[in-house]
Amino acid sequence: MLQSYLPILILVLLSLGLAGLVIVLGNLFGPHRPTPRKLTPYESGMVPFGPAQRRVDVRFYRIAVLFILFDIEIIFMYPWAVLFMNLSARAFLFAEMVVFVLILLIGYIYVWRKGGLEWD
Repeated sequence: MLQSYLPILILVLLSLGLAGLVIVLGNLFGPHRPTPRKLTPYESGMVPFGPAQRRVDVRFYRIAVLFILFDIEIIFMYPWAVLFMNLSARAFLFAEMVVFVLILLIGYIYVWRKGGLEWD
């Protein structure tokens, strides 16, 4: 049974090895001539103004985390929806998805009631 995973393991190891080799060779043989102009942040051809790294408001992170959470929910729902009509245990699969959505809905309501979605 584990022999069926051997090609995948070989592919992963070769991919990681090749990626590491490219990084090492790039650092060994690449040009290293930093100048002050090369070290300035690139602003799509515009003259940079202000610092390159600035603080981002934490409200954006909250929205981003919620977006990722519900985006992953959709990622899990898509294969379920594709296979739902082809499988025989439809009632169980439907109940399973209802429980999954209810858990996410409870989390969403909790965040909403705590004011996590407010933009104050």
